Amino acid sequence: MPSAPASATARRKVAIVGAALSDCGKVDDATPYALHAQAARRALADSGLDRSVIDGFASAGLGTLAPVEVAEYLGLKPTWVDSTAVGGSTWEVMAAHAADAIAAGHANAVLLVYGSTARADIKARRRTSNLSFGARGPLQFEVPYGHSLIAKYAMAARRHMHEYGTTLEQLAEVAVQARTNAATNPDAMYRTPITVDEVLSGPMIADPFTKLHCCIRSDGGCAVLLVAEEYVQDCAKAPVWVLGAGEHVSHTTMSEWDDFTVSPAAVSGKLAFERAGVRPDEIDVAEIYDAFTYMTLVTLEDLGFCAKGEGGAFVEKGRLLRDGGLPTNTDGGGLSAQHPGMRGLFLMVEAVRQLRGEAGDGQVRKADGRLPQLAVASGTGGWFCSSGTVVLGRE
Repeated sequence: MPSAPASATARRKVAIVGAALSDCGKVDDATPYALHAQAARRALADSGLDRSVIDGFASAGLGTLAPVEVAEYLGLKPTWVDSTAVGGSTWEVMAAHAADAIAAGHANAVLLVYGSTARADIKARRRTSNLSFGARGPLQFEVPYGHSLIAKYAMAARRHMHEYGTTLEQLAEVAVQARTNAATNPDAMYRTPITVDEVLSGPMIADPFTKLHCCIRSDGGCAVLLVAEEYVQDCAKAPVWVLGAGEHVSHTTMSEWDDFTVSPAAVSGKLAFERAGVRPDEIDVAEIYDAFTYMTLVTLEDLGFCAKGEGGAFVEKGRLLRDGGLPTNTDGGGLSAQHPGMRGLFLMVEAVRQLRGEAGDGQVRKADGRLPQLAVASGTGGWFCSSGTVVLGRE
C-alpha cells in the first residue's frame, strides 16, 4: 500500500477518484447520518478502493463535535481531520485543505462528506425556515432592521441592477436555464421547464427575488474521495486532478462589505486559476453556488468569465445551457436539482461526473465531440461572506 513521502518537500499530485450522491430530493425515511453514510459508501465504491486507505476525513454541519461524531458513525478513525465551517463554500475550502495535506504527505486519502434532511425536518415540524442570523456579536446591529439571509442577497442584487442596469429578466434567465439543465437529470428535484414570465410573476419573497429566483429546499447528501497520485493506478475510474484552489473571506456585517457588486470569488477565483495555470476562457464547465439567481451572475463576473457589470448580458441567449457557450450548473443547480442546506460539495460531484463523461443525457461535450477537459467549482458561504474555488482537470 502506498505511504506518505518521507520528505515534506516531495509534494504529490492529488486527484478525486470517488464521487457520489446519496438519495436526494424527498427523503422522509433517513437521518442526516444515514445520508452521510450512504454517500460515503457510494463514493468509496465509485473509487474502487478499500475503506482502509482512508486516513483523512472532513465534514461540517452535523454533530456536537463535527466531524468526530460523523467519523464515528462511519467507523473511521482518521489521523487528519477538518471541520472548517464557512457556509456553502465549506467543501471547496476543505478540498483545498485536503489537497494541501495530501500533497505534503500529512494524509493519503481524504473523504469529504455531507448530508442533510433540511426539507424533511421542516415538513416534520410544520414550520417555516428561520433564515435570520445573529442576535449576538457584530450581527446584532443589523438584527433590528429585520435582515434575513434572503434580504441580504436581495439588497446586493438591487445594487447590481442600479450600478449596471442588470434586469429582472436577465436574473430570471439564470433560473430558466438551470431548470432546462435539470430536465435531463434524474436526480433533480424539479425538472418541469419554466419561463422567464413564470419566474417574474411568482410570489415575491424579497424584492427583487420571487420564489423561482430562490433555491429549492431538498434532502440529500454527497461525498468525494481525494487521494495521492500513487493510489490512482488502483482506482476503478480515471482520476480527476485537483489543479488549483483558492479561498477568501469577506464580511459578515453588511456595512463592512466594501462593494455589494463584488463577491469574494473575485479573490478565490483569481488564486485558483493562477495556481492551476489556466485561464477562465479555457474552462469547459462551471459549477457555481446558486442559492439565488444573482449569485450565479455575479460569480461568473468575479471568476473572470465576463467583465464586471456584464453578467446580465452574459447569461442571456442560453449561454449557461449544456450546449451553450459556458455550460453552468449542468445538473440544475440549487435552483432546481438539490439544495439541502449547503450545496458546495454537490458542485464538485457534478464537475467530476462531467469530466469523466458520466452525466448521461446531461453530458456536456465540446464542439468536436470530446469530453470537457477543465471544470471549475466555486462555492459561496453566508451572504457572500466566504468563497472557495477549485479548478479540476482530466489531465
